[in-house]
Amino acid sequence: MTAETTRLPSRPAPGTASSGRAGDLLQRLSAEVDARSEELLELRRDLHRHPELSWHELRTTSLLTDRLTDAGIAVTPLPGTGVLADLGAPEPKVRIALRADLDALPLDEVTGLPFASATPGVCHACGHDVHTAGVLGAGLALKAVEDELVQRGIAVRLIFQPAEESMPGGALAVMKHGGLQGVDRLLAVHCDPTVDVGTVGLRVGPITAASDSVHVVLTGSGGHTSRPHLTQDLTYALGKVVTDVPAVLSRRLDPRSAATLVWGIVRSGSAPNIIPTQAEAIGTLRILDSETWDATGDLVEEVVRAVVAPYGVKATVRHTKGVPPVDNDNGAVVALSRAAMSLLGPQSVVPTKQSMGGEDLGWYLTEVPGAMARLGTRTPGGRTHELHQADLVVDERSPLVAARLLAGAVLTSVGPDGLV
Repeated sequence: MTAETTRLPSRPAPGTASSGRAGDLLQRLSAEVDARSEELLELRRDLHRHPELSWHELRTTSLLTDRLTDAGIAVTPLPGTGVLADLGAPEPKVRIALRADLDALPLDEVTGLPFASATPGVCHACGHDVHTAGVLGAGLALKAVEDELVQRGIAVRLIFQPAEESMPGGALAVMKHGGLQGVDRLLAVHCDPTVDVGTVGLRVGPITAASDSVHVVLTGSGGHTSRPHLTQDLTYALGKVVTDVPAVLSRRLDPRSAATLVWGIVRSGSAPNIIPTQAEAIGTLRILDSETWDATGDLVEEVVRAVVAPYGVKATVRHTKGVPPVDNDNGAVVALSRAAMSLLGPQSVVPTKQSMGGEDLGWYLTEVPGAMARLGTRTPGGRTHELHQADLVVDERSPLVAARLLAGAVLTSVGPDGLV
Protein backbone atom coordinates (compact mmCIF):
# COMPACT_ATOMS: atom_id res chain seq x y z
CA MET A 1 0.00 0.00 0.00
CA THR A 2 1.45 3.38 -0.94
CA ALA A 3 1.38 6.51 1.13
CA GLU A 4 -1.18 8.01 -1.24
CA THR A 5 -3.69 5.25 -0.58
CA THR A 6 -3.22 5.48 3.19
CA ARG A 7 -4.70 8.95 3.36
CA LEU A 8 -8.09 9.72 4.84
CA PRO A 9 -9.87 13.06 4.55
CA SER A 10 -8.45 15.46 7.12
CA ARG A 11 -10.44 18.63 6.39
CA PRO A 12 -12.89 19.54 9.14
CA ALA A 13 -16.54 19.37 8.23
CA PRO A 14 -18.90 22.28 8.94
CA GLY A 15 -20.09 22.33 12.53
CA THR A 16 -17.12 20.42 13.96
CA ALA A 17 -14.94 21.58 16.84
CA SER A 18 -12.24 22.96 14.52
CA SER A 19 -12.26 26.71 14.00
CA GLY A 20 -9.92 29.71 13.98
CA ARG A 21 -6.34 29.43 15.12
CA ALA A 22 -7.00 26.21 17.03
CA GLY A 23 -8.50 24.67 13.92
CA ASP A 24 -5.54 25.79 11.83
CA LEU A 25 -3.16 24.10 14.25
CA LEU A 26 -5.19 20.88 14.17
CA GLN A 27 -4.95 20.87 10.38
CA ARG A 28 -1.22 21.52 10.59
CA LEU A 29 -0.87 18.48 12.85
CA SER A 30 -2.83 16.39 10.37
CA ALA A 31 -0.56 17.58 7.56
CA GLU A 32 2.51 16.65 9.62
CA VAL A 33 1.13 13.11 10.01
CA ASP A 34 0.45 12.95 6.26
CA ALA A 35 4.02 14.04 5.54
CA ARG A 36 5.27 11.07 7.55
CA SER A 37 2.79 8.51 6.22
CA GLU A 38 5.39 6.45 4.34
CA GLU A 39 7.72 6.43 7.33
CA LEU A 40 4.96 5.40 9.73
CA LEU A 41 3.72 2.71 7.35
CA GLU A 42 7.20 1.24 7.05
CA LEU A 43 7.78 1.44 10.79
CA ARG A 44 4.52 -0.34 11.52
CA ARG A 45 5.42 -3.07 9.01
CA ASP A 46 8.87 -3.40 10.58
CA LEU A 47 7.35 -3.81 14.03
CA HIS A 48 4.86 -6.32 12.66
CA ARG A 49 7.63 -8.33 11.02
CA HIS A 50 9.69 -8.40 14.22
CA PRO A 51 7.28 -8.95 17.15
CA GLU A 52 8.54 -9.47 20.68
CA LEU A 53 6.87 -10.99 23.74
CA SER A 54 6.20 -9.26 27.06
CA TRP A 55 9.32 -7.98 28.84
CA HIS A 56 11.47 -8.89 25.81
CA GLU A 57 10.73 -5.87 23.59
CA LEU A 58 14.43 -5.01 23.21
CA ARG A 59 14.55 -4.41 19.45
CA THR A 60 11.31 -2.46 19.51
CA THR A 61 12.58 -0.25 22.34
CA SER A 62 15.87 0.39 20.53
CA LEU A 63 14.10 1.25 17.28
CA LEU A 64 11.81 3.75 19.00
CA THR A 65 14.62 5.28 21.04
CA ASP A 66 16.66 5.92 17.91
CA ARG A 67 13.76 7.52 16.04
CA LEU A 68 12.74 9.72 18.97
CA THR A 69 16.32 10.83 19.54
CA ASP A 70 16.77 11.62 15.84
CA ALA A 71 13.71 13.87 16.09
CA GLY A 72 15.20 15.76 19.03
CA ILE A 73 12.75 14.35 21.57
CA ALA A 74 14.17 13.70 25.04
CA VAL A 75 13.96 10.02 26.01
CA THR A 76 14.13 8.25 29.36
CA PRO A 77 14.65 4.48 29.18
CA LEU A 78 12.59 2.28 31.45
CA PRO A 79 14.34 -0.59 33.25
CA GLY A 80 14.55 -3.57 30.89
CA THR A 81 12.29 -2.51 28.03
CA GLY A 82 10.09 0.43 27.18
CA VAL A 83 10.81 4.14 27.01
CA LEU A 84 9.36 7.50 28.03
CA ALA A 85 9.70 10.56 25.80
CA ASP A 86 8.98 14.19 26.66
CA LEU A 87 8.44 17.29 24.55
CA GLY A 88 6.70 20.64 24.75
CA ALA A 89 6.77 23.25 27.50
CA PRO A 90 9.54 22.75 30.08
CA GLU A 91 7.34 24.26 32.82
CA PRO A 92 3.87 23.33 31.60
CA LYS A 93 0.42 24.32 32.72
CA VAL A 94 -0.81 20.92 31.50
CA ARG A 95 0.96 17.65 30.66
CA ILE A 96 -0.86 15.13 28.45
CA ALA A 97 0.44 11.56 28.16
CA LEU A 98 -0.08 9.33 25.11
CA ARG A 99 0.40 5.63 25.74
CA ALA A 100 1.33 2.72 23.47
CA ASP A 101 2.00 -0.92 24.32
CA LEU A 102 4.87 -2.79 22.65
CA ASP A 103 4.42 -6.52 23.17
CA ALA A 104 3.07 -9.25 20.90
CA LEU A 105 1.33 -12.57 21.54
CA PRO A 106 2.60 -16.19 21.51
CA LEU A 107 0.90 -17.22 18.25
CA ASP A 108 2.08 -18.34 14.81
CA GLU A 109 0.85 -15.75 12.29
CA VAL A 110 -1.21 -17.11 9.37
CA THR A 111 -2.07 -13.91 7.50
CA GLY A 112 0.22 -14.50 4.51
CA LEU A 113 1.12 -10.79 4.50
CA PRO A 114 4.43 -9.89 2.83
CA PHE A 115 5.52 -8.37 6.15
CA ALA A 116 4.15 -11.20 8.33
CA SER A 117 5.98 -12.14 11.51
CA ALA A 118 9.46 -13.54 10.91
CA THR A 119 9.59 -14.80 14.50
CA PRO A 120 8.17 -18.33 14.91
CA GLY A 121 5.44 -18.54 17.52
CA VAL A 122 5.10 -14.77 18.00
CA CYS A 123 2.88 -12.23 16.21
CA HIS A 124 1.12 -8.90 16.67
CA ALA A 125 -2.38 -10.36 16.92
CA CYS A 126 -3.68 -7.56 19.15
CA GLY A 127 -2.53 -4.58 17.08
CA HIS A 128 0.10 -3.21 19.43
CA ASP A 129 2.26 -2.43 16.40
CA VAL A 130 -0.54 -0.11 15.24
CA HIS A 131 -0.75 1.55 18.68
CA THR A 132 3.01 2.08 18.73
CA ALA A 133 3.21 3.57 15.24
CA GLY A 134 0.23 5.79 16.05
CA VAL A 135 1.74 7.23 19.24
CA LEU A 136 5.10 7.73 17.54
CA GLY A 137 3.40 9.49 14.64
CA ALA A 138 1.52 11.74 17.07
CA GLY A 139 4.74 12.54 18.89
CA LEU A 140 6.62 13.44 15.70
CA ALA A 141 3.75 15.66 14.52
CA LEU A 142 3.59 17.41 17.91
CA LYS A 143 7.35 17.92 17.87
CA ALA A 144 6.94 19.78 14.56
CA VAL A 145 4.65 22.31 16.30
CA GLU A 146 6.57 22.38 19.57
CA ASP A 147 6.83 26.17 19.56
CA GLU A 148 3.04 26.35 19.71
CA LEU A 149 2.97 23.83 22.56
CA VAL A 150 5.49 25.85 24.53
CA GLN A 151 3.52 29.05 23.93
CA ARG A 152 0.35 27.36 25.21
CA GLY A 153 2.07 25.77 28.20
CA ILE A 154 1.48 22.20 27.00
CA ALA A 155 3.88 19.33 27.64
CA VAL A 156 3.47 15.89 26.10
CA ARG A 157 4.76 12.57 27.42
CA LEU A 158 4.89 9.54 25.16
CA ILE A 159 4.70 6.27 27.10
CA PHE A 160 5.91 3.20 25.22
CA GLN A 161 5.28 0.50 27.79
CA PRO A 162 6.23 -3.18 27.85
CA ALA A 163 4.13 -6.19 28.73
CA GLU A 164 0.50 -5.18 28.40
CA GLU A 165 -0.33 -8.82 27.65
CA SER A 166 1.05 -10.09 30.97
CA MET A 167 -0.62 -9.87 34.37
CA PRO A 168 -0.74 -7.58 36.26
CA GLY A 169 0.73 -5.66 33.30
CA GLY A 170 3.68 -3.46 32.44
CA ALA A 171 1.71 -0.33 33.38
CA LEU A 172 2.61 -0.92 37.02
CA ALA A 173 6.32 -0.88 36.16
CA VAL A 174 5.87 2.40 34.27
CA MET A 175 4.06 3.92 37.25
CA LYS A 176 6.72 2.66 39.66
CA HIS A 177 9.42 4.42 37.66
CA GLY A 178 7.67 7.80 37.49
CA GLY A 179 5.87 7.49 34.18
CA LEU A 180 2.83 9.38 35.48
CA GLN A 181 4.72 12.05 37.40
CA GLY A 182 3.26 15.43 36.51
CA VAL A 183 0.71 13.94 34.08
CA ASP A 184 -2.74 15.59 34.08
CA ARG A 185 -4.49 13.41 31.48
CA LEU A 186 -3.66 10.16 29.68
CA LEU A 187 -4.98 9.13 26.25
CA ALA A 188 -4.69 5.91 24.28
CA VAL A 189 -6.26 3.89 21.47
CA HIS A 190 -6.95 0.20 21.06
CA CYS A 191 -7.57 -1.56 17.76
CA ASP A 192 -11.16 -2.60 17.12
CA PRO A 193 -11.55 -4.82 14.02
CA THR A 194 -15.35 -4.58 14.21
CA VAL A 195 -15.25 -0.84 13.41
CA ASP A 196 -14.33 0.68 10.03
CA VAL A 197 -11.05 2.54 9.62
CA GLY A 198 -11.49 6.27 10.07
CA THR A 199 -14.03 5.68 12.84
CA VAL A 200 -13.48 5.63 16.60
CA GLY A 201 -15.66 4.17 19.34
CA LEU A 202 -16.05 6.22 22.53
CA ARG A 203 -17.96 5.98 25.78
CA VAL A 204 -17.82 7.62 29.20
CA GLY A 205 -17.26 5.26 32.12
CA PRO A 206 -15.95 1.70 32.08
CA ILE A 207 -15.00 0.51 28.59
CA THR A 208 -13.26 -2.75 29.59
CA ALA A 209 -13.58 -5.24 32.45
CA ALA A 210 -11.35 -6.18 35.34
CA SER A 211 -9.38 -9.30 34.48
CA ASP A 212 -7.63 -11.70 36.87
CA SER A 213 -5.69 -14.92 36.39
CA VAL A 214 -6.86 -18.04 38.22
CA HIS A 215 -4.58 -21.09 38.39
CA VAL A 216 -5.80 -24.21 40.24
CA VAL A 217 -3.51 -27.20 40.84
CA LEU A 218 -4.94 -30.42 42.34
CA THR A 219 -2.72 -33.15 43.78
CA GLY A 220 -3.44 -36.63 45.14
CA SER A 221 -2.14 -40.16 45.39
CA GLY A 222 -3.30 -41.32 41.95
CA GLY A 223 -3.78 -44.93 40.95
CA HIS A 224 -5.67 -47.29 38.64
CA THR A 225 -9.00 -46.24 37.15
CA SER A 226 -10.46 -49.58 38.27
CA ARG A 227 -10.01 -48.53 41.92
CA PRO A 228 -11.00 -44.86 42.26
CA HIS A 229 -12.14 -45.51 45.82
CA LEU A 230 -8.53 -46.24 46.80
CA THR A 231 -7.20 -43.01 45.27
CA GLN A 232 -8.07 -39.33 45.01
CA ASP A 233 -9.76 -39.08 41.61
CA LEU A 234 -8.13 -35.85 40.42
CA THR A 235 -9.69 -35.82 36.98
CA TYR A 236 -13.21 -36.08 38.37
CA ALA A 237 -12.44 -33.40 40.97
CA LEU A 238 -10.97 -31.16 38.26
CA GLY A 239 -14.19 -31.54 36.28
CA LYS A 240 -16.10 -30.26 39.28
CA VAL A 241 -13.72 -27.29 39.56
CA VAL A 242 -14.24 -26.45 35.88
CA THR A 243 -18.04 -26.55 36.10
CA ASP A 244 -18.94 -25.79 39.70
CA VAL A 245 -16.56 -22.97 40.64
CA PRO A 246 -17.92 -20.57 37.98
CA ALA A 247 -21.46 -21.54 39.02
CA VAL A 248 -20.82 -20.87 42.72
CA LEU A 249 -19.13 -17.53 41.97
CA SER A 250 -22.22 -16.48 40.02
CA ARG A 251 -24.18 -16.85 43.27
CA ARG A 252 -21.57 -15.30 45.57
CA LEU A 253 -20.86 -12.16 43.53
CA ASP A 254 -23.24 -9.35 42.58
CA PRO A 255 -24.89 -10.49 39.31
CA ARG A 256 -24.85 -6.90 38.06
CA SER A 257 -21.06 -7.14 37.84
CA ALA A 258 -21.36 -9.97 35.26
CA ALA A 259 -18.47 -11.87 36.87
CA THR A 260 -17.36 -14.63 34.50
CA LEU A 261 -14.72 -17.31 35.12
CA VAL A 262 -13.66 -19.02 31.89
CA TRP A 263 -11.00 -21.73 31.69
CA GLY A 264 -8.46 -21.61 28.87
CA ILE A 265 -6.25 -24.53 29.96
CA VAL A 266 -7.44 -27.81 31.53
CA ARG A 267 -4.87 -30.59 31.93
CA SER A 268 -5.13 -33.99 33.60
CA GLY A 269 -3.65 -37.40 32.96
CA SER A 270 -1.57 -39.17 30.33
CA ALA A 271 -3.34 -42.53 29.88
CA PRO A 272 -6.97 -43.70 29.88
CA ASN A 273 -6.51 -46.19 32.72
CA ILE A 274 -4.40 -44.09 35.10
CA ILE A 275 -5.70 -41.64 37.67
CA PRO A 276 -2.99 -38.94 37.71
CA THR A 277 -1.27 -37.43 40.72
CA GLN A 278 -1.62 -33.86 39.47
CA ALA A 279 -4.12 -31.87 37.44
CA GLU A 280 -4.61 -28.19 36.73
CA ALA A 281 -6.94 -25.59 35.29
CA ILE A 282 -5.95 -22.05 34.29
CA GLY A 283 -8.39 -19.33 33.31
CA THR A 284 -9.47 -15.73 33.66
CA LEU A 285 -11.98 -14.13 35.98
CA ARG A 286 -13.55 -11.02 34.41
CA ILE A 287 -15.71 -8.54 36.29
CA LEU A 288 -17.38 -5.41 34.93
CA ASP A 289 -17.15 -3.13 37.97
CA SER A 290 -14.30 -2.16 40.28
CA GLU A 291 -16.30 -2.47 43.50
CA THR A 292 -17.06 -6.17 43.02
CA TRP A 293 -13.51 -6.77 41.74
CA ASP A 294 -12.05 -5.21 44.90
CA ALA A 295 -14.28 -7.42 47.05
CA THR A 296 -13.29 -10.79 45.54
CA GLY A 297 -10.28 -11.16 47.85
CA ASP A 298 -9.89 -14.81 48.93
CA LEU A 299 -13.29 -15.86 47.61
CA VAL A 300 -11.98 -17.86 44.65
CA GLU A 301 -9.71 -19.97 46.83
CA GLU A 302 -12.51 -20.50 49.36
CA VAL A 303 -14.87 -21.76 46.64
CA VAL A 304 -12.30 -24.06 45.02
CA ARG A 305 -11.45 -25.70 48.34
CA ALA A 306 -15.12 -26.19 49.15
CA VAL A 307 -15.81 -27.78 45.76
CA VAL A 308 -12.96 -30.32 45.94
CA ALA A 309 -13.25 -31.11 49.66
CA PRO A 310 -15.51 -34.21 49.18
CA TYR A 311 -12.92 -35.87 46.95
CA GLY A 312 -10.00 -35.74 49.36
CA VAL A 313 -7.65 -33.94 46.99
CA LYS A 314 -5.31 -31.08 47.84
CA ALA A 315 -5.93 -27.77 46.04
CA THR A 316 -3.42 -24.99 45.47
CA VAL A 317 -5.04 -21.81 44.16
CA ARG A 318 -3.18 -18.84 42.72
CA HIS A 319 -5.58 -15.97 42.11
CA THR A 320 -3.60 -13.08 40.62
CA LYS A 321 -5.30 -9.72 40.58
CA GLY A 322 -4.75 -8.60 37.02
CA VAL A 323 -6.11 -5.24 35.87
CA PRO A 324 -9.01 -2.99 36.90
CA PRO A 325 -11.56 -1.75 34.35
CA VAL A 326 -10.53 1.10 32.07
CA ASP A 327 -12.84 3.86 33.34
CA ASN A 328 -13.03 6.65 30.75
CA ASP A 329 -13.13 10.20 32.11
CA ASN A 330 -15.79 12.49 30.62
CA GLY A 331 -13.40 15.34 29.83
CA ALA A 332 -10.93 13.02 28.08
CA VAL A 333 -13.72 11.49 26.00
CA VAL A 334 -14.87 14.98 24.98
CA ALA A 335 -11.32 15.88 23.92
CA LEU A 336 -11.00 12.73 21.81
CA SER A 337 -14.43 13.30 20.29
CA ARG A 338 -13.62 16.89 19.33
CA ALA A 339 -10.32 15.85 17.76
CA ALA A 340 -11.98 13.03 15.82
CA MET A 341 -14.82 15.17 14.48
CA SER A 342 -12.41 17.93 13.48
CA LEU A 343 -9.87 15.71 11.72
CA LEU A 344 -11.85 12.66 10.60
CA GLY A 345 -15.32 14.11 10.02
CA PRO A 346 -18.57 14.54 11.96
CA GLN A 347 -19.59 10.89 11.47
CA SER A 348 -16.27 9.51 12.75
CA VAL A 349 -17.36 9.00 16.37
CA VAL A 350 -19.61 6.06 17.21
CA PRO A 351 -20.81 4.76 20.58
CA THR A 352 -19.21 1.60 21.89
CA LYS A 353 -20.13 -0.90 24.59
CA GLN A 354 -18.16 -2.04 27.60
CA SER A 355 -16.31 -5.23 26.76
CA MET A 356 -15.22 -8.14 28.95
CA GLY A 357 -11.65 -7.72 27.73
CA GLY A 358 -8.96 -6.56 30.14
CA GLU A 359 -6.45 -3.74 29.57
CA ASP A 360 -3.71 -2.60 31.92
CA LEU A 361 -4.43 1.00 30.92
CA GLY A 362 -6.90 0.67 33.79
CA TRP A 363 -4.02 0.91 36.27
CA TYR A 364 -3.00 4.32 34.93
CA LEU A 365 -6.55 5.62 35.19
CA THR A 366 -6.65 4.82 38.90
CA GLU A 367 -4.03 7.58 39.27
CA VAL A 368 -4.85 10.15 36.56
CA PRO A 369 -7.98 10.85 34.48
CA GLY A 370 -7.93 9.72 30.88
CA ALA A 371 -9.60 7.63 28.23
CA MET A 372 -9.10 4.91 25.65
CA ALA A 373 -10.70 5.14 22.20
CA ARG A 374 -11.53 2.11 20.10
CA LEU A 375 -9.65 2.57 16.84
CA GLY A 376 -11.43 1.23 13.76
CA THR A 377 -9.17 -1.11 11.77
CA ARG A 378 -11.64 -2.81 9.39
CA THR A 379 -11.50 -1.95 5.70
CA PRO A 380 -15.02 -0.76 4.77
CA GLY A 381 -16.87 -3.67 3.20
CA GLY A 382 -14.09 -6.04 4.19
CA ARG A 383 -13.88 -8.94 6.59
CA THR A 384 -14.38 -8.50 10.33
CA HIS A 385 -11.41 -10.04 12.11
CA GLU A 386 -10.96 -11.01 15.75
CA LEU A 387 -8.28 -9.80 18.14
CA HIS A 388 -5.91 -12.41 19.60
CA GLN A 389 -6.30 -14.54 16.48
CA ALA A 390 -3.35 -15.42 14.26
CA ASP A 391 -5.09 -14.23 11.09
CA LEU A 392 -5.71 -10.65 12.27
CA VAL A 393 -5.29 -8.13 9.44
CA VAL A 394 -5.80 -4.38 9.95
CA ASP A 395 -6.35 -1.64 7.40
CA GLU A 396 -2.98 0.06 7.05
CA ARG A 397 -4.52 3.52 7.32
CA SER A 398 -5.30 2.89 10.98
CA PRO A 399 -1.89 3.99 12.43
CA LEU A 400 -2.27 7.33 10.62
CA VAL A 401 -5.78 7.74 12.03
CA ALA A 402 -4.42 6.98 15.51
CA ALA A 403 -1.63 9.53 15.07
CA ARG A 404 -4.05 12.26 13.96
CA LEU A 405 -6.54 11.50 16.70
CA LEU A 406 -4.02 11.44 19.54
CA ALA A 407 -2.06 14.49 18.39
CA GLY A 408 -5.30 16.41 17.92
CA ALA A 409 -6.66 15.34 21.31
CA VAL A 410 -3.61 16.87 23.00
CA LEU A 411 -4.74 20.26 21.67
CA THR A 412 -8.45 19.75 22.34
CA SER A 413 -7.59 18.78 25.92
CA VAL A 414 -6.28 22.23 26.77
CA GLY A 415 -8.05 25.59 26.90
CA PRO A 416 -6.87 29.07 27.90
CA ASP A 417 -7.19 28.20 31.57
CA GLY A 418 -5.72 24.71 31.45
CA LEU A 419 -7.23 21.24 31.17
CA VAL A 420 -10.74 21.09 29.70
